[in-house]
Amino acid sequence: QVQLVESGGGSVQAGGSLRLSCAASGITYFSYCMVWFRQSPGKEREGVAFIDSYGSITYADSVKGRFTISRDNAKNTLDLQMTSLKPEDTAMYSCAAHPWGLFCSERTDFNYWGQGTQVTVSS
Repeated sequence: QVQLVESGGGSVQAGGSLRLSCAASGITYFSYCMVWFRQSPGKEREGVAFIDSYGSITYADSVKGRFTISRDNAKNTLDLQMTSLKPEDTAMYSCAAHPWGLFCSERTDFNYWGQGTQVTVSS
């Protein structure tokens, strides 16, 4: 059974930092595309950070320079370090996985999703 479980969300003031984690089980983690998505009410879901099976990383322009994605293939975990947070970063953040480990930022058909963790940034 595949499970992706996020943790680390919460409330923070603008300019603050948060670290999200996603624990994966039931997949051959090292070979998967891993992605952090976010969605806020009334907005489309946005892929904010992508990491492929070789460790190549892509960021959305909206978070470039502020967010850092990383993966630990030994622990089957995915992290998102978020700094200089802005009110517009407020959203539900979810991790997702795709079995083809390359071209992650081009994929739209992610097979597995976590339940999400809420991030709220106040001004």
